[in-house]
Amino acid sequence: MNQMDAQQSIPVQHVQPDGCDYCMQAEQLEFDFSMAFQPIVDVKAKTIFGYEALVRGVQGESAYVVINKVKNKNSYAFDQMCRVKAITLAKKLGMTQKLSINFMPNAVYKPERCIKTTLRAAREVGFAIDQIMFEFTETEKITDVAHVEKIIQYYSDQGFITAIDDFGAGYAGLGLLSEFQPHIVKLDMALLRGIDTDKTRQAIVKHQVAMLRELGCEVLAEGIETHAEYAWLKAQGITLMQGYFFAKPAFEALPEVDFSQL
Repeated sequence: MNQMDAQQSIPVQHVQPDGCDYCMQAEQLEFDFSMAFQPIVDVKAKTIFGYEALVRGVQGESAYVVINKVKNKNSYAFDQMCRVKAITLAKKLGMTQKLSINFMPNAVYKPERCIKTTLRAAREVGFAIDQIMFEFTETEKITDVAHVEKIIQYYSDQGFITAIDDFGAGYAGLGLLSEFQPHIVKLDMALLRGIDTDKTRQAIVKHQVAMLRELGCEVLAEGIETHAEYAWLKAQGITLMQGYFFAKPAFEALPEVDFSQL
């Protein structure tokens, strides 16, 4: 598959959930974008658990270039199109593992209505619902915790995997986790940088991992860049990891992982 085919297969369009007046008023996107994919690795099984879909410009430009065009008035349309593009391209690339899609909690009006676009896209291309993982970043200020809890619960009830990204780096922290527990919690990469030699970071992560396990959450370590970081985290029993050490994001492609280094 070439880059042009991938882009033509997922044209920008605003697919509206039925019966939602707010959605009917959402602004049409005036820009196009695509996706890159980065593997999430199960280091114990030495398999690829899934791929995270990461926003990119149509020529592979950084996420910042795209996100900078997202405003309050078009955030709903952008959030919905991220889902459609990620699912459609993942299917075209033959993805059989989990597909992790970032979503913006503040852009979800009503979860039972806003999810219809995702369900429709998955159904139309034949992508299994239980392959989809929704993750939201803690760095987006949560204005209504009860609303986010409702989203997470509804998505879980529909069979989706849910995850908190950048845990420990954002606005809510432990307070947010005390209200609801997603399936997966992704430890913030800044906390894991150089952890193999940093006793302070080691102590914090050990306690976080113990707490999350007690709460029934799977731990995912992201932003791993060195073998030493990987080895220390694996020694703590963490099996899901992500980062440049395993593979960099690939534009409109599914990068492979060299498991011989593990």
